[in-house]
Amino acid sequence: MSRAFVRESDESWEQLPPRPPLPAGVTNYITPAGAKRMEAELARLLEQKRSCASEEDRRNLEARIRDLQQRLQTLVVTPAPTSRNTVSFGASVKVRDSDGEQTTYRIVGIDEADAERDEISWRSPLARAILSHQVGDKVQFDAPAGARELEILEISYQPDELTA
Repeated sequence: MSRAFVRESDESWEQLPPRPPLPAGVTNYITPAGAKRMEAELARLLEQKRSCASEEDRRNLEARIRDLQQRLQTLVVTPAPTSRNTVSFGASVKVRDSDGEQTTYRIVGIDEADAERDEISWRSPLARAILSHQVGDKVQFDAPAGARELEILEISYQPDELTA
């Protein structure tokens, strides 16, 4: 869409990417930090709604607020991992592929996944391949370009995941 057809007011609030409903029986896990970010965003939007002059902007804000409220109702903040030596939900995991390239991924909830920041959903094939493994383990991962082998080099947790 041309920038000429986008009102400046349309960009005054950030929208979570649309997500299809979770499959039956799938828990909507989130890290403590992710839950805090969503709650802060909801509070910000509620405050913004109070001072909103445009009816259209108000409707957009109300739709976003309802979406956030619905997501927050389904969240389960993850408990602290039982072992810092094993890849669990909330872990940052440095891996090396067969070409020697190293990348660090953080395993997060569906609502907080962000590929640009290498934060991957715990439901993603990559996360499922490395979950429950330890430093030194080699795991097979079916990437879109074909099978890859990854070696786990380092596992760490942010302080908020250890005190949840």
